[in-house]
Amino acid sequence: MAYSQPFPLAQPLQKVQQPTYGPDLAVRLICPNCNDPNPNIIEEFSSGDLVCGSCGLVLGDRVVDTRSEWRTFANDEGDDPSRVGAASDPLMDGIEQLDTVISFRDGGSGIARELQRAASRGSASRSERNLLQAFRDISSWCDQFSLPKTISDIAKQLYKRSDEEKLLRGKPLDAVIAACIFIACRQAHVPRTFREICNLTHVSKKVLGQCYKALEQAFNLTPGASADRNNSTPGVTGPEDLLVRYCNHLDLPPNVQPICSDIIVKARELGIADGRSPVSIAGGAIYFTCHLLGKVKSAREISSVAGVSEGTIKLVYRLYFNVKEKLVKEDWLKDGRAKLERLPMDTTSK
Repeated sequence: MAYSQPFPLAQPLQKVQQPTYGPDLAVRLICPNCNDPNPNIIEEFSSGDLVCGSCGLVLGDRVVDTRSEWRTFANDEGDDPSRVGAASDPLMDGIEQLDTVISFRDGGSGIARELQRAASRGSASRSERNLLQAFRDISSWCDQFSLPKTISDIAKQLYKRSDEEKLLRGKPLDAVIAACIFIACRQAHVPRTFREICNLTHVSKKVLGQCYKALEQAFNLTPGASADRNNSTPGVTGPEDLLVRYCNHLDLPPNVQPICSDIIVKARELGIADGRSPVSIAGGAIYFTCHLLGKVKSAREISSVAGVSEGTIKLVYRLYFNVKEKLVKEDWLKDGRAKLERLPMDTTSK
């Protein structure tokens, strides 16, 4: 004997049907004055009322108009972009911002790819396509670098101006974009070094420097646009501008960064480590401050974050160690935060 179930029950369970609830479609709106089973109800969208067409009695108010909107609220004649589509992008002024995307699902025949190529050629000119591609690259690289949208917008503005004025004709597109991102980081007071930009965009330092110098002269980027608020050398990122990011990557306490910044400023006044790169000074100052405060970090850890060699960090440390009495404030020693005895004499073992 075969059963539909592997282990059938002696008595099948009785399924209890749950009551279902739904709208009563038999309910109709009828005018109480006319009592006509087939009422003549008129929707007046201009006033938002439901009116009986026979006697004129108002049966309801505040009716929502679900029809299409054909009015324009622009100040002048023409299409009103605020009523249709997404928000307009000021960077795309003069360029058609509404496009058509063709799906790749063509069963592997390759027709969709050809249609996309034809649509891209017919929808925009070559300059517009290049501008859109540059904007996509800027957004992608800023996302890879974890940079905020403000920096991406500044870089796009710089690139659009340089493209309109033909400032960097003949330069590679990646180099121009890298220079725009470098300047945008300085203007937003979150500077990045040439080495970091080169590692991100795979552009040589020489070409990046040429593009940066050309944009700097064209846009008259004086020290106010380069984020070095405390520097004596215009146009160069100061080591104190890099401390916040390096200390965050090293998981150092919040009190390390301001003390390290004071040490760098004092060393600059004394002419110590002049001529060294900001990255080297920042790495050596962090190494000096960590030992001074008892928050020891090895030179290898600082080297991996700052991108300089351990020997360079220890060299800057030795320069600071020779004048440690002038760099360390008396207040730090009195309250016990800093102790000169913590500074090691021989750094080769670290």
